[in-house]
Formats: sequence, C-alpha cells, structure tokens
Amino acid sequence: MAYGTAVNFEALRSVAFAGIGAGYTAVGTATTDHTRLFSVFNTTDVDVIISLDGSTDHIRVASGTGQIFDLTANKVRDDGLFIRQGTIFYIKRAAGAASSGNVWIEVMAAQGGV
Repeated sequence: MAYGTAVNFEALRSVAFAGIGAGYTAVGTATTDHTRLFSVFNTTDVDVIISLDGSTDHIRVASGTGQIFDLTANKVRDDGLFIRQGTIFYIKRAAGAASSGNVWIEVMAAQGGV
C-alpha cells in the first residue's frame, strides 16, 4: 500500500538588500499549510538572521550561501516535524548594511494541512 501527501509549493518569498534592516521585517505572507521543507538563500554581501516569531534569532545564513531544511525526510502522511500553518518568516541583518543581492525563502507544504 502506498502512502503520500500532496505537496503545495507556496509563492516565493524574497527581499532585496535594501529591505534588510537592523530589526526584523516580515518576508512575504504567512504560510498557508504546514511546512514540510523550506530553503533560505542569501546572495547579499552580509550574513542574515531568520526568525519564525519576529523576535528570536533562529537561523543565521552566511553571505553568499543557502540552507535547506527538510523537516519530514523519509516520512509519510502526518509523520515528522512541521512548521505550523500561519507562520511568518522574518529577516534582519547580522551586522552592517547590505549593498547588493537579495534573500529568498522557498516553502513546500503539505497540501490541505496534515
């Protein structure tokens, strides 16, 4: 018997270097489903910090790098970890102002929740 969950690719979330400040700023809108996988890519010339609550430093992404977070690797249906529906990703610079590039966040979610 095969199990599976349909995937929902959410709209790309991005912010240009000029929009990355010393305080947290929302990147796009709230997630529409439970996030199973997300990636963060930073082409700016500064390190950035990602927050999932707008006040706590959660993930640091170095300049010119990216990270992929597969929360439900090798899981089916409702197994595994998820980021809850309605979560907003926030961004700020780690130090110094960026002068080029952008940051984007890609989200893959379980269609219709879990």
